[in-house]
Amino acid sequence: MDLFWDFDGTLFDTYPIMVKSLKQALEVNGITDQKAHDLYWQMRQGSLGETLKSLASTYNLNYTTLESTYRTNEAQLLEKAQPFDRAYEVCQKNIQKNGRNFLLTHRDIQAKGLMQHHGFDSLFSGGVTGTDKFPRKPDPASLNFLIKKFQTEKKTAIMIGDRNLDILAAHNADIKGILFDPDHLIQVTSQPEKRVKNLAELLPLIISH
Repeated sequence: MDLFWDFDGTLFDTYPIMVKSLKQALEVNGITDQKAHDLYWQMRQGSLGETLKSLASTYNLNYTTLESTYRTNEAQLLEKAQPFDRAYEVCQKNIQKNGRNFLLTHRDIQAKGLMQHHGFDSLFSGGVTGTDKFPRKPDPASLNFLIKKFQTEKKTAIMIGDRNLDILAAHNADIKGILFDPDHLIQVTSQPEKRVKNLAELLPLIISH
């Protein structure tokens, strides 16, 4: 089957780095009362962009400056991000069962570097990155592009992501969506076909295909 993977929070556990980078950006502006868990919760429920805009508004900060400081901090830390447990195994098993893996991410160079460093690049048939300039999810444009380019069978295709936005994008592209929610934090509003806490839960689905 064709699996479409989100990067942040799905293939790679980047949220600890994102939270740390955002806390540092806030502290530079004298904001010290934001807890790591609360920032993480905001990102998971919506998006990083929405979280930055909300914080800039709450504390009367310049959004562009806050985002720039965040990006600088993140760039210095992102190379330390690790793949989620069993992520490689699941992608590899899908290949062994004659399936294909595709990447959807707003990142580019650093995501590609992490994928290559951890051996994921050979397991992916294609993908969309930030340089492709597609609209952000839940807009299905990036998914539709890959589905058409690689002649995907929609009936068996699945988008795997950690937020409601990923599942909504999948449904907007007329494919199934699986929500990866390792800490059961998400207030689910997107009606995923399946919700998993560990990526290993995908193995039976792949093996039985």
